Amino acid sequence: MADAIIDQAAAIIERGKSAPVVVKTFFDEDTFTATHVVSDPVTSKAAIIDSVLDFDAPSGRTSTKSADQLVEYVKNANLDIEWILETHAHADHISAAPYLQERLGGTLAIGAEITHVQGVFGSVFNLDDRFKRDGSQFERLFGDGATFKLGSVDALALHVPGHTPADMAFVIGDAAFIGDTLFMPDYGTARADFPGGDARTLFRSIKRLLTLPGETRLFLCHDYKAPGRDVFVWETTVAAQRSGNVHVHDGISEDEFVAMREARDATLGMPKLILPSIQVNIRGGHFPEPEANGSRYLKLPVDAL
Repeated sequence: MADAIIDQAAAIIERGKSAPVVVKTFFDEDTFTATHVVSDPVTSKAAIIDSVLDFDAPSGRTSTKSADQLVEYVKNANLDIEWILETHAHADHISAAPYLQERLGGTLAIGAEITHVQGVFGSVFNLDDRFKRDGSQFERLFGDGATFKLGSVDALALHVPGHTPADMAFVIGDAAFIGDTLFMPDYGTARADFPGGDARTLFRSIKRLLTLPGETRLFLCHDYKAPGRDVFVWETTVAAQRSGNVHVHDGISEDEFVAMREARDATLGMPKLILPSIQVNIRGGHFPEPEANGSRYLKLPVDAL
């Protein structure tokens, strides 16, 4: 079936080859998260994708050590932050977007289906009407095929649900930042068992991504070191995924993938930071408002997930 949005993304990638975007990645081993700073080599405009706020769950303490590495890099490289992008509302780490906006500026953006996720988890955490479920915590909500610019570079948002209903991939110049859809070929694919997730939908989203040109650089949100590999890696290509992804290489049928993914997901425990992360990330990285004593609190629903 023809996909005009993918054709448009492929054209952006082709044009982007003449001046490839610069990507600097910061990897947080505590959450296995890759945060990417992507910049236009012509204008020095830049975007930060999937940032991390350090959070110690036992104590409830936060720190900005990881985010400060980004700030230092951006300032030393004389970059101008135009966008702070979230591929989805993460379940494994808390976003540092508000802190980074305060230090560096930029427009905070996420996929438009965040409203679906806000509705689901607004109910899970029994949040009252002060929590808006309309995406207004973000400054830009991208629909499938929405176009934008990073300096002089063309960019496009792709809706790739399955891991969550709101997952987005961002094609920026010659590169694609694909969030929690695919991992490195030797590790496979993202789970699809969170509320609103679906393995069949994930398969179709992945196949959509893998119709992009084979040489397209793919930047991932996580790496967990597959057995036998000693280093963390977060960059691959469409061609490498199609030929070698252990879960979804060419020749794997949709039904085969769904059976594998659902069986594998049934063995996985919940991410250790899912409860604090989701509560903060559906608010655009903001913690709940302080209560009467001046302290902020996160909820711990019992037997709800």
